Amino acid sequence: MLQYLSNPEWVEWFSPLRLFQYITFRALGGAATAFAICLALGPPFIRRLRRWKIEQVERSDPAFIASRFRGKHGTPTMGGALIVAAVAVSTLLWAAPGNRYVPLALATMVFMGVIGFADDYLKLSRRNPRGLNGRWKIALEALWAAGFVAFLWHDPATRPLVSDVMLPFLKEPFLVGLEFPAALIFAGVVIVGCVNAVNLTDGLDGLAIGCTNAVASAYLVLAYVAGHAVFARHLLVPFVPGAGELAVFCGCLLGAGLGFLWFNCHPARVFMGDTGSLAIGGAVAAVAILVQQEITLLIVGGVFVIEAVSVIAQVLFFKLSGGKRIFRCAPIHHHFEFIAKEHAIAEQRDVEVVETMVTIRFWILSILFALLGLATLKIR
Repeated sequence: MLQYLSNPEWVEWFSPLRLFQYITFRALGGAATAFAICLALGPPFIRRLRRWKIEQVERSDPAFIASRFRGKHGTPTMGGALIVAAVAVSTLLWAAPGNRYVPLALATMVFMGVIGFADDYLKLSRRNPRGLNGRWKIALEALWAAGFVAFLWHDPATRPLVSDVMLPFLKEPFLVGLEFPAALIFAGVVIVGCVNAVNLTDGLDGLAIGCTNAVASAYLVLAYVAGHAVFARHLLVPFVPGAGELAVFCGCLLGAGLGFLWFNCHPARVFMGDTGSLAIGGAVAAVAILVQQEITLLIVGGVFVIEAVSVIAQVLFFKLSGGKRIFRCAPIHHHFEFIAKEHAIAEQRDVEVVETMVTIRFWILSILFALLGLATLKIR
C-alpha cells in the first residue's frame, strides 16, 4: 500500500518518496513495522490472554511435567495470533499491491494459523493437551496444499513453480514437467512437513521463533535474488518475476519474530502455541515453493528437519524394538535438555540456565544452516 507514495508526481515534489520503489527499503520497513506492532501490542495482548485464562495446558505424564512444565503452568498461550496479525498488517502496508505471490503466502500463513487456533482452542476448552485430532490436522493442511498447487497450476506462467524441481547445487532443474499428481504430492510433503516440523520445534522458550528468524532472513535473500533478473541470471537460479515482493513478506515475518521473541525468551511471558507454529511453518513453506527453493529448505531449516527426524526415528525405533528409545525424549531438544540438567546437577551448577543454553545453541545451529543454505547460491 505504501508503494503508492512513490507515484512519479509525488516523487517530483518530494524526492525521498522514491525509496518506496525499492524492495530492500520496503522489506526493512515491513520488518520495523512488524517489530513495533509486537512490542506495542504485546503487553496488553498478554494481559488479555491472562484475563481470559488462555493458559498452557499441562501434559498428563508426571515425568514430563516434573522435568519440563514445572513453573510454566499458567503461562498464556496462543500468542502466535500476535505474530500473524503483525505480519498481516505490515505486509499489507509495505508489499506492492497487485502481486500474485504475497497474498498466496499470507493466505497460507493465516489458514495454517486458523488450524493451529482450532487445535489450541480444543486443548483449552477440553483441558486436554491433545487438541485437534492429528489426522484432521494433516488432512486440512493437505487440503490447503492441494488448493495451493491447483492455483499455481492453473496459470501456465506459474505452473513451473510446482512442476519443476530445483536442487541447490545444479544449474538446471533436477525434475522438469511433473504431472499434476506428482506436483501435488511434492508440494504437499513440503507444506505439511514444514508446518509440522516447526510445530515440533516449539518446545523450549524462544526456540522455534529464534530458529524461524534465521530461516526468514535466509529466504528474504533468496526471494530477493529470485525476483531480480540480473542476480538470478548471475547466480544461475530460477528467475521468478514478482517473487522479489516475497522479500518484503519475509522481512515482516522476521520483524514479527524478533518482536515476539522479546516476550517469548526464557522465562517466557507467552507461548506461541500451535496458532503460531503452524502459521510460521506454512509461511516458510509457501515462500520456499514460490521461489523454487524447496530442497534448499532442508538446509536452511536444518534445525526443523533434525527435530522432525528425531521424532520419526524415536517413534519407529520404539515400535520396532518393543519399547526401547534412541533419545531420552523427543523432539531432540528435550534429549539435550535432560542431559544438560543431569550434568548441571552433578556439577552443582544452576539448573535454571540449562533451557537458555540449549536454546541458544540451537539458534547458533540455525544461523549456520541458514548461511550454508545461502552459500549454495554460489555453488552451481
